[in-house]
Amino acid sequence: MSTTTSPPSLPQSPKSRGLWQQHLAGLIQPLLLLMPSGVWLLLLLVFPTLLILELSLVPGYRLGQVAGDYGLGNYLDILQPVYLQVIGRSILFALGTTILCLLLGFPVAYWIAVMAPKQWRNVLLVAFVLPLWTSSLLRAYAWITILRNSGVLNTVLRSIGLPGQSWLNDMPAVFIGMTYGFLPYMVLILYASLEKLDKRLLEAAADLGATPYQAFWKITVPQTLPGIAAGGLLVFITSVGDFVVPELLGGASSMTMSRLIYNQFLGATRNWGFGSALSMVMILAVSIAIALLLKYGDRSSDLT
Repeated sequence: MSTTTSPPSLPQSPKSRGLWQQHLAGLIQPLLLLMPSGVWLLLLLVFPTLLILELSLVPGYRLGQVAGDYGLGNYLDILQPVYLQVIGRSILFALGTTILCLLLGFPVAYWIAVMAPKQWRNVLLVAFVLPLWTSSLLRAYAWITILRNSGVLNTVLRSIGLPGQSWLNDMPAVFIGMTYGFLPYMVLILYASLEKLDKRLLEAAADLGATPYQAFWKITVPQTLPGIAAGGLLVFITSVGDFVVPELLGGASSMTMSRLIYNQFLGATRNWGFGSALSMVMILAVSIAIALLLKYGDRSSDLT
């Protein structure tokens, strides 16, 4: 009976070992570079979000008391008309603030980026974002001083013969405070987009007989669409989650999602499960908005 023996394995060449080591190093080095930020991201974002998700599935979680097994009861409670009205009001505040910031910020950013002298552009930008160096709480109290019954605005109105009125604890005060707070963000993003504007296209449009109105809508706006989308999304996200301005300027009649979530965790209600469900809805909405921007924002920049 004859036995067959397998041929001895050939030793690995130094060249192949070197290529394998280079490939392994190419895989390990990015992981080592991403490890500090990755650990930080897991500890401060992923794990807290998973904890909120778990709490949102616990029905009746109130002051440490669990009233049942995991379920979607907290999410179904959001569909009640009173809470849908709060969500709609939050979206209204955020959408209105975004539109106001765009309408007010675009002319300012256009003037600084295109028309202002180059040596003054940085100074103008710093002067415009100077209010961001102060606390949002101080800015809200400053608007209380301006808008209250005995404030600066009513004093000026009465001095010119016009009747004063109560501006606080109403929707106009919230729009004013939020627009003032988030307008610099819109201006900065639009300025960065308008600074890259190809002015040769505007000159070519003028040579071809286009009016300034046509050149603006056919050339300027398409080139700045990524900046408009990015600025609008930033203002919308920050304003939909703002707590200080609606709380101080809006009063009880301007309940928003952020204030409702605060009441569930730290207010008299203390329903952590329902507050976690509201938080998860807000996180999901913001994530969808960012995903849409990343998808269609790049596409719009390719078209321009």
